[in-house]
Parts: sequence; structure tokens; C-alpha cells
Amino acid sequence: MTGILKVEKITKTYGKKGQKQYQALKGIDFFVQKGEFVGIMGASGSGKTTLLNILSTLDKPTTGRVFVNNQDITELQKNQMADFRGKEIGFIFQDFNLLDNLTNRENIALPLALQNVKSCEINNKVEEISSRLGINQILDKYPAEISGGQKQRVASARALVHNPAILYGDEPTGALDSKAATELLETMKDLNEKDKVSILMVTHDPFSASYAQRILFIKDGKIGKELKKENKSREEFYQDIIAELGRR
Repeated sequence: MTGILKVEKITKTYGKKGQKQYQALKGIDFFVQKGEFVGIMGASGSGKTTLLNILSTLDKPTTGRVFVNNQDITELQKNQMADFRGKEIGFIFQDFNLLDNLTNRENIALPLALQNVKSCEINNKVEEISSRLGINQILDKYPAEISGGQKQRVASARALVHNPAILYGDEPTGALDSKAATELLETMKDLNEKDKVSILMVTHDPFSASYAQRILFIKDGKIGKELKKENKSREEFYQDIIAELGRR
């Protein structure tokens, strides 16, 4: 299998030298294969948000290297980061981050429009991913006119329309009710299994985590235990995750 994300000895320290410093990440190492669905779990303050910010080029590590699709993103200049992010990374946020003054169609098209893709190609790609996610009928509505579950599907379509190397999820089900959350997770699982979309999802929710193929547990800025689903059912993996969290 091909590596899509490689993280080497990442540290992140906040505060200036000679002043009080806080080390949020303490030598993080892990690898995500192309087509994998990996979950990262950790308590509040464990470092998972800091890690995700670094992996998505929103922040830089103090030391260490991160490779996305064989590109060392820690060496990118500021003007290169936005371009790289727009081409190689998809991001689903907890609070959707849709622009209320744009239609759902325009929200989904945004990553392609920012890359100056031709309008006919944009329309084709928006229709294709919207059909895949079952949201064609709401494309010309505005975010305020649709449900939370539909908003997250629109956000997912926006994250996938440019065919990124990896899809990051930051607590993607956090603002959804249980029915909408399950629908989104089933969709992510489907995209992973059928379309081989590589996914890294940060979550504190064991139910959401049970959809991943393996879980990395982060605590005090370090990756500790790793839990693999292997041949277990999702329900069995869920119980394993609950048991592991109970030992922490």
C-alpha cells in the first residue's frame, strides 16, 4: 500500500524561549496508508486539535516533519500552503463552516473556483459528488434552509469535490443528532470502502470512532495505544474502544 500521510517526530511548543513554555506535542510518529480510515481519540487538552492543525497546514510544528502525498508540508512557504491545502486536503468541521450568503452549490464549488477551474468542469464535479452524497435536490437552496445533517453532507461534498489526497474530520458528528450522525458516518465509511478515500478523523465519541479501521489514542501530547478493528464487527470494535477508554 502507498503512504498518504507520514508524521515524523512532531513536537509543538508554545511560548518564547526564556519564558514559560507549554509543550502540546511531544514527538508524534504515525503513518496512514492510502485508502485507510484512521481515528484519533484523546481527552480535551491531549493535543489532538494541535496535531490536526499541523497536519492540515494551519499551523507549523516546532520540530519534525509531515508528508502528505509525498510532499513535506513543513517546508512549504506561506504562499504555497493555501494552494497545497486547496488541492490535496479536504476538511469536514464540526460546525460545517458553510457560507450563508452562498447557495449549497456555490459552497461546494468554492475549492474549485479558488483554483480557477473552468465553470463547466466545476458544474460536472459538483453534480457528481452531490449525486454521490444524495444532495442534488438541495443544491440551489441556502444553508439556512436545510437541516444539520444536510449541511454536513454539503460540507462533505465541498471537502471532496477537488478529489483531495486525504480527508480530515474534526469532530464531524459533534453538531448532529444521532440519526444524522449515523448517516454521515455510513457515508464516510462508504466513501472509504468503495472510493478508497483516505480519512483521518479526530473524535472523542467512541461510536464515531468505531467506524474507523484503527484508532490512535493521544494523551499528554504523545501517541500511546493503538487499537485495530481487524476482522471484528463495528459493534465489537465499539466495545473494545469503550473498554480502552475505561482503562485511561
